[in-house]
Amino acid sequence: MAKGYWVVFYHAIKDQEKFQAYAKAAAPVMQAAGARYVLRGMPSQVYEAGENQRVVLLEFPSVAAAVATHDSPGYQAALKALGDGAVRDIRIVEALE
Repeated sequence: MAKGYWVVFYHAIKDQEKFQAYAKAAAPVMQAAGARYVLRGMPSQVYEAGENQRVVLLEFPSVAAAVATHDSPGYQAALKALGDGAVRDIRIVEALE
């Protein structure tokens, strides 16, 4: 089974306290799901239409595990903590085998 990757692009962090509360709540949910943070932070370089915005990449055992984690009560509670504190998008992508 191919691994799943959760790619998050932060277009704006509007409230640092809400962002920190979200990060604190989300981390144990990710760990319990078997996710591994591959990267998180600002790009070292951007090209073409790339934007200089925070990026997070998590590796999950499968796409199903990534989707289940997003839809889980624990992660939904983390999202509630984030509220309107950030503008972002999440993309779940299946790895090439």
